[in-house]
Amino acid sequence: MLKQTKRAIVLIVGALFVLLGIAGLFLPFLQGILFLIIGALLLSAYSPTLREWIQIRTRRYPKVHYWVLRAEAWIERIIGKPE
Repeated sequence: MLKQTKRAIVLIVGALFVLLGIAGLFLPFLQGILFLIIGALLLSAYSPTLREWIQIRTRRYPKVHYWVLRAEAWIERIIGKPE
């Protein structure tokens, strides 16, 4: 029960960040790209397809890939390892 609740909270927060990111692309006072990145990283914790997509896109840029891996590890430490 706790795992399902945690998963639901992470998915809701990730979707909220993605929605804020989409709104931020059109509003000048909101950082859309930042919210999209955070939302994608949160959602990738429970979506192997999204995680693979992010990995493929960032491998071309080693510095970005390094920071993505660090962010994923940080998120995993906070929410635990998804099962």
